[in-house]
Amino acid sequence: MKIKKMGRTGLKVSEICLGTMTFGHQASEETAFAIMNRAAEAGVNFIDVADVYPVPVTDERRGSTEEIVGKWLKGKRDQFVLATKCRGRMGDRPWDEGLSRKHILHAVEQSLKRLQTDYIDLYQTHSPDADTPQEETLRALDDLVRSGKVRYIGCSNTPAWQLALACGISERKNMARFDCVQPRYNILFRQIEEELLPLCMAEGIGVIVYNPLAGGFLTGKFRPDAPPEKGSRFEIMQQGSLYHQRYWQQAQFEAVAELHAFLTQRSLSIAQTALAFTLRQPAVTSAILGASRPEQLEETLDAVNLALDEETLAACNAVWYKIPRPADPGIALR
Repeated sequence: MKIKKMGRTGLKVSEICLGTMTFGHQASEETAFAIMNRAAEAGVNFIDVADVYPVPVTDERRGSTEEIVGKWLKGKRDQFVLATKCRGRMGDRPWDEGLSRKHILHAVEQSLKRLQTDYIDLYQTHSPDADTPQEETLRALDDLVRSGKVRYIGCSNTPAWQLALACGISERKNMARFDCVQPRYNILFRQIEEELLPLCMAEGIGVIVYNPLAGGFLTGKFRPDAPPEKGSRFEIMQQGSLYHQRYWQQAQFEAVAELHAFLTQRSLSIAQTALAFTLRQPAVTSAILGASRPEQLEETLDAVNLALDEETLAACNAVWYKIPRPADPGIALR
């Protein structure tokens, strides 16, 4: 497992980050423990959570992913870089969501309790909040860094222009800066290469990408003439609709089938190749890899050691130019 520096910081993390949004719904506590054990055995030292997980989000399950991760980390907290997020609705009161100072300071305390720790290595905003000035949000996060409850701050689902504004505010006000961003990125969705990744390279901002396998679409197991696998992200509740909008299109099916055929001739796994292609992007620090069963990690973790030749890289690169430019169906938790 390769270890990389998070942007300009001295924080070092594994290039695979374990995603946990299945824990507490698709994966039981026992299964989640097995997944974390397998990831740790492979050298993964970076775990990403969110206060609203698991997905799909429900009132009954909110926060249960953090609770599961907190139980597993007991006795080995200092061996891992722990990231979590706030922004989503966590209660019925008007201030129980968003990026106001009131919500952030309450949310972090609740996350610390559920995770059974006294500090969070990386605390991230889950998505922008148009109702709250960025300076208010950044001031609250800066206070958490100065208090020692948070080591670094980051943002997720944030466009380049908003991240640039935030960096300017932090510099002018001498406040903690977003040192990483967490965007969606894979062979089928590469818009962030236009503005966000160049900004991150220029400013020394780490990039932790989610959806590197397009929610499983880049495993090649889905067919346009068959319903999605039961329990997959393309099937479960509102996430099914979201993932259908993102990837379940004829052009994407055709592009994946063509790439799959090309890779099969070379005895290459499409999932491993897609992940290796993402990790090869110089701006990418880590790719978030999730699972609902430990054996799913077995199928993909070897991607960190996969070297892609020029012909394979060209075939992967060509996929993006064979499909219509997909529109992001709005900000979602994943």
